[in-house]
Amino acid sequence: MSVVAVFGGRSEIGLAVATRLAAGNTVVLAARPGPMDEAVAACRASGAARVETVEFDADDVAGQAGVVAAIERRTGPIDIAVLAFGVLGDQARAERDPEFAASVLHTDFIAQATLLTVLADTMRTRGSGTIVAFSSVAGARVRRANYVYGSAKAGLDGFASGLADALHGSGVRLFIARPGFVIGRMTEGMEPAPFSSTPEQVADAVVRRIRSGGGPDLWIPGYLGAVMAGTRFAPRWVWRRMPR
Repeated sequence: MSVVAVFGGRSEIGLAVATRLAAGNTVVLAARPGPMDEAVAACRASGAARVETVEFDADDVAGQAGVVAAIERRTGPIDIAVLAFGVLGDQARAERDPEFAASVLHTDFIAQATLLTVLADTMRTRGSGTIVAFSSVAGARVRRANYVYGSAKAGLDGFASGLADALHGSGVRLFIARPGFVIGRMTEGMEPAPFSSTPEQVADAVVRRIRSGGGPDLWIPGYLGAVMAGTRFAPRWVWRRMPR
């Protein structure tokens, strides 16, 4: 039986991953205070042997190590950790309000990097474990239309890529998922971009990679990596007109 911990346990993608990995396993849903009954029920309906909920404020970076330690005291070592929290933020507000811009960068980069560090150090000590970090196509080449969110993802992508290399040979695997536009609560009311996915499609791709192994880089859909490689040749005057 494995222990699957989802940090951001109420997120659509996080819960979709949890339900796909639930059967016969212990699932830990770590999230801000609030109702968790539906998420717990979904994991139990998917066959989880045990479901635990833990209060988790990602922005409290000083408390992250304590949360991870508390989870392991209750359930045993975390085998699979999924970082599924984050904010999209309001780009227009971020351009006017530096404190708000900083809060987006903190949640989407700093809080992610610190939790990745805690989990990697914990798992490396025992020589096993799997971590999933969610970057984004938005970080592959930052666009004017969402440069605050995109720059946070670019920073996270670089950090996670370096960490994945640092973990090579340690027994710990770090996968970096880079979905395109995800149609869900976070993007409700926005016009879907090309190469869009649903939370379920993202979760399917992540779980396939966890189960099958492979390299750390996971583009969703898979051909998006080749598409984004070509964007580096787009002139800046064209790129600044690209939508989010």
